[in-house]
Amino acid sequence: MQQLMSLAILLLTGLVFGRLMKLVKMPNVTGYLIGGLIVGPSVLNLVHADALSQLGFISSVALGFIAFSIGSEFKASYFKRVGMTPIVIAILEAMVAVVLVIASLIAFGFDPAFSFVLGAIAAATAPAATIMVIRQYRAKGPVTETLLSVVALDDAVALIGFGIAVAIAQMIENPGSGNLVMQLMDPVVEILGSLGSGALLGFLLMIPLKFFHDEDNRQALIYAFIFIALFVSSTFGFSDLLTCMAMGAIFANLSNESDKVMAIADRLTPPIFMAFFVLSGADLKLSILPSIGLVGIIYVVMRVVGKFLGAWTGAKIMHASEPVQKYLGWALLPQAGVAIGLTVVAQSVVPQYAETVRAVVLCGTLIYELIGPSVSKWALTQAGEISE
Repeated sequence: MQQLMSLAILLLTGLVFGRLMKLVKMPNVTGYLIGGLIVGPSVLNLVHADALSQLGFISSVALGFIAFSIGSEFKASYFKRVGMTPIVIAILEAMVAVVLVIASLIAFGFDPAFSFVLGAIAAATAPAATIMVIRQYRAKGPVTETLLSVVALDDAVALIGFGIAVAIAQMIENPGSGNLVMQLMDPVVEILGSLGSGALLGFLLMIPLKFFHDEDNRQALIYAFIFIALFVSSTFGFSDLLTCMAMGAIFANLSNESDKVMAIADRLTPPIFMAFFVLSGADLKLSILPSIGLVGIIYVVMRVVGKFLGAWTGAKIMHASEPVQKYLGWALLPQAGVAIGLTVVAQSVVPQYAETVRAVVLCGTLIYELIGPSVSKWALTQAGEISE
């Protein structure tokens, strides 16, 4: 019963703070996060830490739907039209952020192994908040289109980049004991397994759809396949995001009814997303802010600079439109689930710095998640793709 009450508080908080944000013309998702922060353990403690952990499955389900939706945008016709542009931008926005954070940390005298591990986490971008801004304001245009592709590809780039950085850090910590090729196999296997299992589920989803045409039945099918994808990825250690994304991409490319099915999926998600973001806000910890020090400032600032410069450089190289060059990087600030997950791996690589890495990433999450949606809205408005 306590979990049900906590869930009720999350939803009511989302409703109230979403309405308040409309009054000040800020994205709903910002209100959800702020409301969650207020009702969570950091402030009022109306939703206790135990309840947050027990309601964690909501985050998995919400991210599964978000990834499924993003994957549906990956149609072959789109890539025939835009070519390699999103791929080049995704690689550069991730890698430039990583390089700048690592170089800055080493320049200020921090341990190289620690610098490589923390710097690699800078690559990760959270697509959820960005997607919510796009949906709320019905943003359309080249910046929005490119942004959806880049945040989708970012997860794979971040995993590979982190795998390389961890291998380098281990060789620094234990010279002669590391094997770069073997270390790289872990993220590659995770990515290939995620894409393969997701692709199979996307193909299988088309089979029952031939027999169930009623919208209510199709809602049940969508839920079932999202849950299966999350179960498979959790069981085999794959990426939830990549698995559900691949399922959405294969389904969208092979099924003639993909647009109808995605419209049904979109109607299922508002309460799930609201609960997810309020839950995310409740999980943010104000108490860590004083503890980040110089390393935290370097991480937060240089990641922003790297994301913007990398996106601008990639767009410039690929001759993307001027709005994409100027504004895409600003919409890549949010960071959450994947980055926090990578801190768990970091604990085994540089255990002596485990607490520092986690504190810095959690603090970055707090800052990026609270300001990121508003910055994304500003960027898309400046690009002329949001009409008030």
